[in-house]
Amino acid sequence: MAVPPIVALEIGTTKVVALVGEMREGGHVMITGMGKHPSTGIRKGEVADLENAGVCVRAALAEAEETAKVSIRQVHLAISGGHIQSVVNRGTVPVQGKDGEITQEDIDQVMEVARAVNLPPDRDILHTICRHFCLDDQEMVIQPEGMEAAKLSLDMLVLHGVRNRLRNTVRVVRSVPMEVQDVAFSGLCSGLAVLTPEQKAGGVIVIDLGGGTTDYLAYADNVVAAAGALGVGGDHVTNDIALAFNIPLSHAENLKRESGNAVLDSSSTGQKITVPADVGFPGRSISLRALHTVMSARVDEVLRTIRKRLMEEEILHHVGAGVVLTGGGAHMKGIIPLTEKMFGLPCTVGRPRGVSGLMTATEAPEFATCIGMVQYGFKYST
Repeated sequence: MAVPPIVALEIGTTKVVALVGEMREGGHVMITGMGKHPSTGIRKGEVADLENAGVCVRAALAEAEETAKVSIRQVHLAISGGHIQSVVNRGTVPVQGKDGEITQEDIDQVMEVARAVNLPPDRDILHTICRHFCLDDQEMVIQPEGMEAAKLSLDMLVLHGVRNRLRNTVRVVRSVPMEVQDVAFSGLCSGLAVLTPEQKAGGVIVIDLGGGTTDYLAYADNVVAAAGALGVGGDHVTNDIALAFNIPLSHAENLKRESGNAVLDSSSTGQKITVPADVGFPGRSISLRALHTVMSARVDEVLRTIRKRLMEEEILHHVGAGVVLTGGGAHMKGIIPLTEKMFGLPCTVGRPRGVSGLMTATEAPEFATCIGMVQYGFKYST
């Protein structure tokens, strides 16, 4: 029986993207439709205006329907926001089996205990991901069934977010009206789209640089070891430029894209850029080095915050396969050398794997989240 198409939706700070994916032979995904629309009503990945956000979602889905020649009734929704956090919770149970042999029943029980993390009352769990089992004092056991122990423990990574903010994003989609079939963390989707099995085994960090948020995900010892999001993205770099030089946001965005650099380039010393006049803003000339200084300060802050979190969770020394960048910010000039310097690891731009179809979507790092959401949908919902 043919597997129905999966429609992935990402409501980002700068744009709403909808992708239609179909499953082909051998687990290959073909992207057959895409719709995108500039975002309004979204701030830092969260809903600020329900009605305007709904208009953008409706437009993106209508375009995806038209290009894929399908009727869309339900979507898989990728969610981000600086409120999304992760915590590792250890659950422990006594082994009940004869002669201390661990059964599937013991495993099910310890998973249930590990999932029962004590969160603030305003938070909901997004994902629970098994890390490693522990038998008595033996750590890092992958598959304990059939082994012997007196007690069985499990470290569970729990991703959680503020309930109302998660629900408001879902509410936007339902206002279209459209059914939300599943929800997943954007950073998890980006990792699913771009990482190889070898990278996961070697330990790798994925950083998705979006317009209003930056998601991160770290693999260590072949499992997801840490994940989270910052409410800071490319829009904040643009805003910093606009404030620093007293120019309109549209001109600041153009400067960032055309002349920007995340690192200070010695060749920029003494160079000037002309910014044309606009309503309420006189034309002016600004220093190229000053522009790069403003950009570098903000991007450095974002990367430094992620590095600090991973160091506190003792993840960084388990990462050997480097850093992979996705999202629109991966196009920023100088972002790769700055990331390599910050983490002391090789850095590459991640591009979606195992997909074909519309080249616009399948070859660009800014569509990694949505493509990963399509793959997530086929993996867990069909």
